[in-house]
Amino acid sequence: MEATVSDDRPAPDQPATFREVFGRAEFRAVFTASILSWVGDYVAKAAVTVLVYQESRSVALSAAAFAVSYLPWLVGGPLLAALAERYRHRQVMVTCDVIRMVLTALIVLPGLPVWAILALLFAATLANPPGQAARSALLPAILTGDRLVLGLSLNASAGQAAQVVGYLAGAAVAAVSPTAALLLNAATFGLSALIVQFGVRDREPALSAAHRTHLLRETGEGFRIVFGTPVLRAISLLVFSAMLFSIVPEGLAAAWAGERSGNGLNSGAAQAVIMAANPVGYIVGGLLVGRLVSPGGRLALMRPLAVLAPLALVPALLNPPPVVVALLAAACGFAVAGLIPTANGLFVRALPNGYRARAFGVMATGIQVIQGGAVLATGLLADRFSVPVVVGVWSAAGVVLMLFTALHWPDRTTVDAAVNAADRANAGTGRPAEDRPDSTATRPGERAPQRHAVT
Repeated sequence: MEATVSDDRPAPDQPATFREVFGRAEFRAVFTASILSWVGDYVAKAAVTVLVYQESRSVALSAAAFAVSYLPWLVGGPLLAALAERYRHRQVMVTCDVIRMVLTALIVLPGLPVWAILALLFAATLANPPGQAARSALLPAILTGDRLVLGLSLNASAGQAAQVVGYLAGAAVAAVSPTAALLLNAATFGLSALIVQFGVRDREPALSAAHRTHLLRETGEGFRIVFGTPVLRAISLLVFSAMLFSIVPEGLAAAWAGERSGNGLNSGAAQAVIMAANPVGYIVGGLLVGRLVSPGGRLALMRPLAVLAPLALVPALLNPPPVVVALLAAACGFAVAGLIPTANGLFVRALPNGYRARAFGVMATGIQVIQGGAVLATGLLADRFSVPVVVGVWSAAGVVLMLFTALHWPDRTTVDAAVNAADRANAGTGRPAEDRPDSTATRPGERAPQRHAVT
C-alpha cells in the first residue's frame, strides 16, 4: 500500500470505476498476464490428467496428476511465498512464468514414464506460490484506495472465469491432442512473462538483503502478523469460514447430480450446471458489488453477506432439483464475491508492505487446506447420509459460525489502530517496521495510537 494517494482518486464514499482501474497501464499488464497464467494452469490440469491416463490407463494415476498441482501449497506454500518478499516482484513473476513454461514444455517429450510426468508437473507447480504471492504484493503498489478493492474484485472474477475457460479449453484440446494442450499452456506462460517484463515497473524488494534472516524465520513472521494482529486475524477467520462451506456444492456436484438427475437433465449435465453455478455467481457478485456499491456500503455489507452466504445453501435440505441447487450455489457465490474483495482490501490496508507476500502465502495455503478438508469431510458424510442433508446441515452450521464471527468482529477503534500502524510502517522504507530500530510502528499484536481510518 502506498503512503500517498493521487489527487485524482475517487471521492471517499464513491466507488472506483472500471475506467479508473484499467486506466493504470501496470494493472492492465498484471491483469492480462494473470489471466494467461490462470488459463494455462487449468489447461495443464485438464491436459495432464488425459495424458497420464493415456500412458497408464489408470484412473488413480490420472487423479494423482490432477491433485499434484495442489501439493506445493500444502507442503510449503508459505515458505515458497516468502521468497517473493526477498526479490523484486517483477523478477519473481517473470522467473516463475519462465520456469513453468520450460517444465511444461518438457512434459510433452515422447517416451516419458508417468513418474517423470508427475515429477515435472510437481516441479512446475512449485513456482505457483512465489509467483502468485509476488503478484498479490504488487497490486497494492499499483492501485490505491477503492481502486484496489475493485481491482481485487476484477482479479477474483477473472480467476473464476479463467477456471471455466481453462477447463473447457484444456479438455477440448486434450481430447484431440494432450501434447497440443500442454504446448498451448507453455505458450501462455511465455506470453505472460513477456507482458510482465515490459509492462510492469521494476521495484526494490520488500525485504532488503541487509534485513533478511533465514527463510523459516521470515515465514514464521508471516504467520505471526496474520494471526497475531487482531484485525488481520479477524479477516482471516472470516475468509476461511467463507471457504469452508462455499466450495461444498462444487465438490459434491457429481454425487448430487447422480442422486437428483432428471427434469430434462442427465447426470453429466446436472453436474456441470451445479459446478459452474458458484463461479458464475461469484463473477456477477464481484462485478456488481465492486462497481455499484460505495466503499462504506461494502464495509457495512460485509457481515450480513458473511451470514447470507451459508444461509443461501440451507434450503438444500429440501432436496430441490439440480437447477434450483445451481441457483442456491450461485447465490452463495454472489454473497462471497461481495464479501471477499472488501475483506482483502481491508487486509491490505492493515498490513505493512514488507509482509504482503508472506501474508498471502499464509492465506492462500489456509484456503487450499480448508477447501480440501471441507470437500473431504462432507464427502465422507455423504457416504452415510444423503447429499442434500449433508449440504443443508453443513451450511446451517456455517450460519452459526458466521454469526459468531460477525458478532466478534473487532470494533472501529481496533480497526483504526491497525490501519494506522500499517500506514506508519509503510510511510518509511517499506520493509517490516519491526526491522527498523527507529520505528515507532507497532509489532504484530500490539495496539497503535488511534487514528480515524478513511473508508
